[in-house]
Amino acid sequence: MSMTITSRAFAHNEPMPKLYTCEGSDISPPLAWSGVPANTKSLVLIVDDPDAPDPAAPEMTWVHWLLYNLPASSTGLPEAVKSLPVGTLEGINDGQCTGYGGPCPPIGRHRYFHKLYALDVVLPDLKIPTKSALELAMQGHVVAEAQLIGTYQKGR
Repeated sequence: MSMTITSRAFAHNEPMPKLYTCEGSDISPPLAWSGVPANTKSLVLIVDDPDAPDPAAPEMTWVHWLLYNLPASSTGLPEAVKSLPVGTLEGINDGQCTGYGGPCPPIGRHRYFHKLYALDVVLPDLKIPTKSALELAMQGHVVAEAQLIGTYQKGR
């Protein structure tokens, strides 16, 4: 069985509810995963938007959430997560803070990639890494990956 990541709040490639965005409560959506390989030692979750600032002319990938060292035994995160599983560490998002920063696209419909990686190691404490530092630490240790894409466009 291959690893999967899903949400009961939205289907793959479908719109994310406003609740999880800057126009709503800006809370993290519920996420669930399964099929984590037996040799997994930790999980990494990266949520980002490759369509920033304008999907017609993207210039950067905006990072919304970075979590690492999620326990391999974990099966997801609840809506509006307040306490992370024991051992889980956070990175810094492009809002220059830790935690979830929901979709808030300035123009057009953006895609939000919820990427889950299974690693064959528990990473050292990277001291609130950026996405690039986290990806560098992950190199050579990814044993499986899955993704869930949600979309969002601000109301007019």
